[in-house]
Amino acid sequence: MTARSAHGTKRVLLASPRGYCAGVDRAVIAVEKALEQHGAPVYVRKEIVHNRHVVDTLAERGAIFVDEADQVPEGAIVVFSAHGVSPAVHAQAAERELRTIDATCPLVTKVHQEAKRFAREDYDILLVGHDGHEEVEGTAGEAPEHVQLVDGPGGVDSVRVRDPEKVVWLSQTTLSVDETMETVRQLRERFPKMQDPPSDDICYATQNRQVAVKAMAPHCDLVLVVGSKNSSNSQRLVEVALNCGAGASYLIDFAREIDESWLAGVETVGVTSGASVPEVLVRGVLDWLAERGWAEVDEVTTAEETLSFALPRELRPRRARG
Repeated sequence: MTARSAHGTKRVLLASPRGYCAGVDRAVIAVEKALEQHGAPVYVRKEIVHNRHVVDTLAERGAIFVDEADQVPEGAIVVFSAHGVSPAVHAQAAERELRTIDATCPLVTKVHQEAKRFAREDYDILLVGHDGHEEVEGTAGEAPEHVQLVDGPGGVDSVRVRDPEKVVWLSQTTLSVDETMETVRQLRERFPKMQDPPSDDICYATQNRQVAVKAMAPHCDLVLVVGSKNSSNSQRLVEVALNCGAGASYLIDFAREIDESWLAGVETVGVTSGASVPEVLVRGVLDWLAERGWAEVDEVTTAEETLSFALPRELRPRRARG
């Protein structure tokens, strides 16, 4: 396979896996079920997932998105987003007697549990992640006295620890695998006794989508990543595509955002989507491309995903709660 198709014709390489991961699917369904069971409005702290289309669609159905729990009327229902929240947010909700539905991705919850465990054991926790990201704020909030944020390789030199033999690294779940491993490599040069997380923190879906793009990118003149600008995992897919040989790569929310000048001289277009992107948006891009001559679509499959998560306990039938 080369960047030019065998017959010099236009074609699309479609990455698989792409789109919704199990945690996103669970979170979106949680808001939909809350609206069904309780009626509008249902409040959601932050964006339930980082995707404009999903947020706008849920808002049309009666979800009200707020920045903080103190913006929710006392006693109302509030859903916590897939990115997780700190204990301080839970406490604020309790003070206002809010009825909470916690849609935190179970893989994020796992990182929270790791942070609490290592804090109890008095470790310095080096959290690899992006400053200001909601997931990072939630994880750091579990053990603020023990957590230091390391925002990529550039943040390694400023790290200070109390005991070089009691250090562990954890990470945001949606990072670039390669950049994270480079950050960890540099941290380990400074702290050779640094421990690894008990299990991989970067989520399976983030890794799988990056692997699919790595397989596809060397054969693409252009890679279109469907996803929102505030989606960390979507932004990483653009970076991976460029680092792995794509001629160009752009992040778009909708097909209408494609600039036709990007297609000048292009034969092979790669298409993928971030883990919070519904498939309808990808289909819109494929239709847009087909109308302009890129009708041949070949799927590049590097993994099969079957994982699913149970709904938050507050939304399960009573007999199924445990």
